[in-house]
Amino acid sequence: MALSSPYQPLPNGFRAAVKSRERLIGCWSSLASPIATELFGGVGFDWILLDAEHAPNDELTLIPQLMALKDSRSAPIVRPPANDSVIIKRMLDAGFFNLLIPFVDSADDARRAVAATRYPPQGIRGVSVGHRGNRFGAVSDYLQVVNDNICVVVQIESRAGVSAIDEILAVEGVDGVFIGPSDLAAAYGHLGNAGHADVQAVIAHVFERAQAAGKPCGILAHVQQDADRYLSMGATMVSVCADMGLLRSAALAVRQHFMPA
Repeated sequence: MALSSPYQPLPNGFRAAVKSRERLIGCWSSLASPIATELFGGVGFDWILLDAEHAPNDELTLIPQLMALKDSRSAPIVRPPANDSVIIKRMLDAGFFNLLIPFVDSADDARRAVAATRYPPQGIRGVSVGHRGNRFGAVSDYLQVVNDNICVVVQIESRAGVSAIDEILAVEGVDGVFIGPSDLAAAYGHLGNAGHADVQAVIAHVFERAQAAGKPCGILAHVQQDADRYLSMGATMVSVCADMGLLRSAALAVRQHFMPA
């Protein structure tokens, strides 16, 4: 991956790497801890996803985590709790340049997500001149260049999203799609079983459509053999572990050694 260290958001080299369909290996972060984020940032993943959908994060917990990653080569990505323009605006102003938007079910949803990240006339992002994202006003050309430096990846997590995949991929400003396997499995009647053949067929279909459109596709795959399989299928942006899962697994292994059942 052709990123310098430390990671610099402008120009956004991570967006260029995503759009070029480079292999980008990431880690999911849900602990809402700047210390944990700093630790994982030092490991050297290509990206770290800071989750505000299924983790207790908001702007005031996310900003210290951004600070913890300032000397890391890992590009920070945020997943807002919803495809909501006000929430997205606040996350951009907080200093995020890379967003993973959950539950995008249609081209209209995708256009709404992109518009929320762009200043007019390309979008509807509200204008503030002294926020953390432009270093409190120190980036003199921020308003002129930032629209071209926001990375928007949208999540496909429903039957509707799968049905509309070609239209979603065609939306200008959508840099890639990302499969949410757990919600997708639930949508197809296999709650808790993303490995079911029906779900795997749908995942393969989304990969194929993304490749046909020349767009990158990512996925969560926190079991190594799953990650290897998805990479071989053409996934380019893969989350291969999560801070919470790694911590729990390590703790269980230590307990089992000293306190076997």
